[in-house]
Amino acid sequence: MDLEQVADELYEVPPEEFVALRTTRQDEAKAEGDKALAKEIGALPKPSAAAWACNLLVREHRTEIEDLVELGDLLRAAQENLAGDQLRALDVQRRQLVTALTRQARGLAAGRGHPVSTAVATQVEETLRAAMADPDAGQALLTGRLTSPMSYSGLGTTVSKPDLRLVHPAPRHTRTTERSEKPARTRAPAKQAGESAADRRAREQEERRRAAEEKRRRELAEARAVEQEATAAADEAAALLEEQRQRTEELAARRSELQARVDELADQLAEAEREVADAAAALKREERRRAAAEREAADAAEARDRAAAHVASLGGD
Repeated sequence: MDLEQVADELYEVPPEEFVALRTTRQDEAKAEGDKALAKEIGALPKPSAAAWACNLLVREHRTEIEDLVELGDLLRAAQENLAGDQLRALDVQRRQLVTALTRQARGLAAGRGHPVSTAVATQVEETLRAAMADPDAGQALLTGRLTSPMSYSGLGTTVSKPDLRLVHPAPRHTRTTERSEKPARTRAPAKQAGESAADRRAREQEERRRAAEEKRRRELAEARAVEQEATAAADEAAALLEEQRQRTEELAARRSELQARVDELADQLAEAEREVADAAAALKREERRRAAAEREAADAAEARDRAAAHVASLGGD
């Protein structure tokens, strides 16, 4: 057991489990007689929720984080060379990558049973931006041992560097020297009381079991994240389908209403056309009757005129 191994283990567990595990590893180091290592372990600071989410992201998606840091280098080079088109294209890619990685970090944290708040997600996003903006911050993020989130004001500017608050393990040669200075009698009992073959097999079996369990937890977290995304997509699709169904039903009802109105108007039109036809027939009949009456009136007037003329010819008034 050395400090780097312990740090890697500690900064992967959720923050609320950090102190208990740190105490356990510190006690183990003391039991092995390595007081210097125990002191170093005890000095490891507990990470914030945002720092833990970033550390988890580095472990699960290291390739994407390396791409993020590399993209930051490209952005700085593009700005120095005043490549405007390239800078704009890379800046769009930067925003998309930061957003996607922040979403992945939230999914990983939720998969471990510790969903992060919007405020913590914002700190994760700021840390990713800092890692792109500053090479030191990028390397700090890649260690997977952040204890607090990072921030950076601007890209490629001369503002102050972010507070990395990174766990820097003591140089390996320093610890070796400290251990070599211990009296031989202090270490001899540990060798004499070495574990038996059965104990070693049990320990190795336990290590394999823990490794398998950790792998299962990671796969379960990823599966839950995928399930959450799929569930959200399904819910969104179902909501859209319901909206379209309601819209379709409204349009169908409107069409039925309009069709009924059209049918009603068609009946009214047919009735009006029948009435027009009846009126036309009646008009023709009345016109024939009027013509006959006109002829009768003309004949009567002519007969009257003849009668009056005859009376006049006979000397009557």
